[in-house]
Amino acid sequence: MFTHRLAVSAIGLSRHFRDSLKIAHSLGVDGVEVDGRYGLSPDEVSRSGLRQIRKWLDDYGLRVSAVNFPTRRGYGDPEALEARLTATKTAMQLAYDLGAKLLTIHVGAIPVSEDDPEWKLLVEVLADLGSWGDRVGTTIAVEAGRADPDDLLRLFDALPEGALACTLATGLLVVHRHDPVEAIHQLGSHIVSVHATDAVAGPIAGRGRAVVLGTGQVDFPAVLGSLEEHAYHGWLTLEAVEPVAARREIDSAIGFLQSIG
Repeated sequence: MFTHRLAVSAIGLSRHFRDSLKIAHSLGVDGVEVDGRYGLSPDEVSRSGLRQIRKWLDDYGLRVSAVNFPTRRGYGDPEALEARLTATKTAMQLAYDLGAKLLTIHVGAIPVSEDDPEWKLLVEVLADLGSWGDRVGTTIAVEAGRADPDDLLRLFDALPEGALACTLATGLLVVHRHDPVEAIHQLGSHIVSVHATDAVAGPIAGRGRAVVLGTGQVDFPAVLGSLEEHAYHGWLTLEAVEPVAARREIDSAIGFLQSIG
């Protein structure tokens, strides 16, 4: 029996947030993931704007699964770090205000050596974000996809328990030459969110490409089985590869996952 809640990336459905909610509702998903950087206009994140968004969500019977906050630089990169931290903390508050209480990020490059100053800075910054998360009621989930699961485990070990969680991006794991099933077994209870995406690996790590769910190299029966082994029954977030075909792609992805779940 398929027990996962399905969400879809709102920004992939429409650049207009309310229109994306209408489409998500028509697809029959349970929730939407919000892009905290590009998906909402400034007036929509005002206090009155948030009340309106919550009303729209109620009207369409949807929940916000997470707020995604993409950044150009990672959290161990000292350039413009203070502004990046401030913006991330603001996005964490937005996630709480929208009821998701989960902010997903790409952590950036993780240094190999723990004597590297950027490793120490990264740990310090993530510990700070973890403390802020305790204050505002939002968990930071770093992406396992571009980031190597082994490197993420080193980060988890270096931080206070519960300071950090993980969002699993199945397609990106394939692109970066990691096995999604093995990553699930490695990261286990740290996983609080899953981006169910598909991909084909390229000749070298990082050079693959996203493809429509069910047509790539991600072994989704094995992925769902491994998630079940680790008692994960949370959100599976879907993303369209081609925005012009988003509705058709997501509808197909839903049918595919339910057929094997």
